[in-house]
Amino acid sequence: MSLFGPGHGACPGCGFPIAVRGALEALDGKVIAVNSTGCLEIVSSMYGRNTWGVPYIHSLFENAGAVAAGIETALRALKRDKEAHVVVFAGDGATFDIGIGTLSGMMDRNHNVIYICYDNEAYQNTGNQQSMATPTGAATTTTPAGKVIPGKMGRKKDMISIAVAHGIPYVASASIAFPKDFQRKVKRAAEFEGAKYIQVHAPCVTGWGIDGKLTVEVARLAVETGLYPLVEYENGKLVRVRKIKDRKPVEEYLKLQRRFRHLFKHPKGKEIIEELQRVADENARRYGLDA
Repeated sequence: MSLFGPGHGACPGCGFPIAVRGALEALDGKVIAVNSTGCLEIVSSMYGRNTWGVPYIHSLFENAGAVAAGIETALRALKRDKEAHVVVFAGDGATFDIGIGTLSGMMDRNHNVIYICYDNEAYQNTGNQQSMATPTGAATTTTPAGKVIPGKMGRKKDMISIAVAHGIPYVASASIAFPKDFQRKVKRAAEFEGAKYIQVHAPCVTGWGIDGKLTVEVARLAVETGLYPLVEYENGKLVRVRKIKDRKPVEEYLKLQRRFRHLFKHPKGKEIIEELQRVADENARRYGLDA
């Protein structure tokens, strides 16, 4: 049986199946998957159409961290903790927003769990409402671009730094555009005892308004502009950064997506684009991204 799919109901070009399949393969299928409510749960666990080839449990939006911690504790009590990795798959809504309390508890107690957030930058399963992962300027159904407001006005929450601040042994960001890098990070995470957090950028074709055949290109441009830096922390120390040769301007990433299209004609659009470029430049300085 396949570790994940075929037969899932994700949209053609959806980014997160690449991450899920990649993580399961990296761990040789020795996984107990905990999946919060969200896109992944909807498309993969329909009655009669389960696409998981590993033990799987669906949790609520808010408690994937707690459910995973409970499973890990039970396995340890039964002396069966070497049989499988406990892995959470959760979207950014369940991670950055609704589930951050139980995730924080899981990291604080340092449960031996790999937590993978597939970051598609909004609540895509319910129709593209903003989350705290939504970037500045993006149009969503709760931050529609109009005459007054040019999309979301706040910044994207820095969950990588929040995870690092918990003092857990391993934290990394990744992208579905670089699947080998992602799989290497999953394998590296599995080498540590304790809580691990990996955040993987995964475009949403409907919410972002992109052609499905451009999913990987859009994800790659997020990295190559510096808007989504790929970094790796071990025991709180930044150990690896994916360098960028000839970093591209953020417009090249924005112009391919309907959610940012208004920025190129809105009176405040230029100001927002300059702010996003400033964020990319700040990432480049902070992590030393430029090769």
